[in-house]
Amino acid sequence: MASNNEKNNREEKKSSNSNDNDDDANKKVGTRVFKKSSPNGKITTYLGKRDYVDYNSDIEPIDGVVLIDPEYVKERKVYAHVLAAFRYGREDLDVLGLTFRKDLFIAQQQIYPPLETPKQLTHLQQRLLKKLGPNAYPFYFQLPKNAPASVTLQPAPGDTGKPCGVDYELKTYCADDLEEKPHKRNSVRLAIRKLTYAPPSRAPQPMIEAHKDFMMSPAPLHLECTLDKEMYYHGESISVNVQVTNNSNKTVKKIRITVIQTAEIMLYSTTQYKCEVAELESTDGFPLNPSSTLCKVYTVTPLLANNKDKRGLALDGKLKHEDTNLASSTIITDPTQKENLGIIVSYRVKVKLIVSMGGDLAVELPFTLTHPKPEPPPELLPVKESEGTKTKKNGADQTVPVDLNLIEFDTNLPDHKTNKEDDDFIFEEFARIRLKGHDADDTDV
Repeated sequence: MASNNEKNNREEKKSSNSNDNDDDANKKVGTRVFKKSSPNGKITTYLGKRDYVDYNSDIEPIDGVVLIDPEYVKERKVYAHVLAAFRYGREDLDVLGLTFRKDLFIAQQQIYPPLETPKQLTHLQQRLLKKLGPNAYPFYFQLPKNAPASVTLQPAPGDTGKPCGVDYELKTYCADDLEEKPHKRNSVRLAIRKLTYAPPSRAPQPMIEAHKDFMMSPAPLHLECTLDKEMYYHGESISVNVQVTNNSNKTVKKIRITVIQTAEIMLYSTTQYKCEVAELESTDGFPLNPSSTLCKVYTVTPLLANNKDKRGLALDGKLKHEDTNLASSTIITDPTQKENLGIIVSYRVKVKLIVSMGGDLAVELPFTLTHPKPEPPPELLPVKESEGTKTKKNGADQTVPVDLNLIEFDTNLPDHKTNKEDDDFIFEEFARIRLKGHDADDTDV
């Protein structure tokens, strides 16, 4: 009897494992698509992403689809509009037609009725048009190479309204012509971001030497500092190699190392915000008496989590309800176009020796803080009708790959959709659940 029970248990386990394998086979990869509708529900905009990457050689295009209600639009037109603006004052201070805003980039196009047949569509647009039907129309914007990156200046605790900084907005709306002011009821406004990633080439390793002479001193105080590399990714620690040779008659009490972020505001007059984003003060090995040396490596890590109360700190463009990080270093490709960047962000490590009864000795080493450079998306090829028939191989369902620049994850789909790769979308509302105090037409969602 015992042997029969064990045999039955083994058979049950095999059957349960086979059921799990069947469930895994039924799982399919879907593509997440962001969507947002106008308040009256007559216009809906679809986007595959909210962040657009600057690869330094080119910038990812802003491509999407707009679904319209032709009975509502009738003889009017539907337009798409992309605006990059630098806001340097609160919206509630805009009076007498004067705004604390400078437009850095603007582009617009007529979506409906289309003026011409699109020469090419991205893979995402092809799939969306097939899914949404004949009332869907594509749009496509290519940002210029000198387009500014999204940067937000951190407000002080208690500040309300839209923060200062460079932001991007995509708007689709219905109007009789371009000169007509859009109405909120038939407009869709979406906040998007342009992020800059690491340049392909790396700069030389930062290194600096300095010395300081003192009165009645036989020789100077010498300081040499080196960083382990020039480029760091967000969240990485910075190793600072410090060598001190004290041939003076003074005593060095301690060392202070700080990471300083500088945000240069490129408006009618240049203004700078300076914030210390990491700090280390050490007395280990000190005091350093005359005719002594010190060689040590110090580690500092600049993080937003330790600086959330500092007003004026530059952050990567922030989308409401989502975390961000310290602003990436601005990559300047054309120095003559600096005014169009809005905010220029740079970083440096400052090493300071505190000397007793004498002047201190300090040096600075600039470095780059950025994101790692992602792999560029593959070239988009026309979708062939025969692709839908190539979903089986050796009796098992196979997933047709989609664009790598879209967010993918598994989802359970009904059996009747397992053969329709181009219909596997997961639509996510662009407008999240609004918190108390947020306006209904808030674009930072």
